[in-house]
Amino acid sequence: MIQQIEFSLKPVSRGFHLVTGEIVRQLPPLPRTGIVNLFVKHTSCGLCINENADPDVRTDMKKIFDRLVPENQPYYEHTMEGSDDMPSHAKSVMSGVSLTIPVSDGRLNLGMWQGVYLCEYRDCGGPRRIVATVVGE
Repeated sequence: MIQQIEFSLKPVSRGFHLVTGEIVRQLPPLPRTGIVNLFVKHTSCGLCINENADPDVRTDMKKIFDRLVPENQPYYEHTMEGSDDMPSHAKSVMSGVSLTIPVSDGRLNLGMWQGVYLCEYRDCGGPRRIVATVVGE
């Protein structure tokens, strides 16, 4: 069985946002065993899995990424879309734009403290399109 759907996540501000529940609500019924691949169709955001309990982790991740890839650097050539645009492309490469998550007993098989993050690197990124591909039996 292979299913594929596309849906939007609601717009969020710049930062790391726990979106596990929002994604699960959009998915079709999951197979007993399989995988789900999530792919975000944008070049200025990303997806990752990280801590789902303490919101300080999300705040710290934003600070780390902003320090690693600062805005307004004199060596940036791609600057016409705002000071957050080029850094957002670099951060997207760092976090990645897709995840593959195992499915067990009809549910995402994430660890107890794991959640799916939308990593929004733009100040106003807008709704983000996700393609979810479910493979299983």
